[in-house]
Amino acid sequence: MAFRVRVWDLPTRLFHWLLVFCVVSLVISGYVGGPAMVWHARLGYTVLALLLFRIVWGLVGGHWSRFKSFIYAPSSVLNYLRGKSHPDHLIGHNPLGAGSVFAMLLVLLAQVGTGLVSDDEIAFQGPLNRFVASSKGLAATWYHKQIGQWLVIGLVVIHVAAVMYYLLKKRTNLIRPMIVGDKEVAAPAVSSRDDAVSRLAAAVVFGLGAAAVTWLVSLGTVGGG
Repeated sequence: MAFRVRVWDLPTRLFHWLLVFCVVSLVISGYVGGPAMVWHARLGYTVLALLLFRIVWGLVGGHWSRFKSFIYAPSSVLNYLRGKSHPDHLIGHNPLGAGSVFAMLLVLLAQVGTGLVSDDEIAFQGPLNRFVASSKGLAATWYHKQIGQWLVIGLVVIHVAAVMYYLLKKRTNLIRPMIVGDKEVAAPAVSSRDDAVSRLAAAVVFGLGAAAVTWLVSLGTVGGG
């Protein structure tokens, strides 16, 4: 008998697909350069707002979106690698998936942060570049272009490869639950809250994050701060 569980609430799903769109668009606009860098910056600000939302939502969001549901002890990770899965590993993020989530959050935060203070001396200068020494701005630009972008691309490739591996080899579809929200499991499990109230709360959280990013970026404008 299968039990249907709401794993990914709507805010988490929207976050996921918006982040996918933004990251792909950032890579494209970064390589196009020129006028596209205006949109590169806007997309970067959007990613920062999304990341701020996800951090807060990881504390107060639906059950399976909360960090506490996929922070695993080293022994749990080892057991998973040995094929001794805990039932929760089959519902939300498994230990390997959890690692990729935290890695992506950290790498994207570093990428956005270096972008805010970067200066490629050609087509783009981050809004907060004026607050750092020229050498630090150039160092941030070097990391952003030579290290950070490849870390992001690498994590995306690994993520897609893992999803395809689970789909083709383990016959586990990880994509569908991130679209519809529900997953069928073998035993009863806690469902993530996903109602009008929680969705409104998510909208407020994202709005506050977007406002914070707007304020941060404004500090770099003439007369800001």
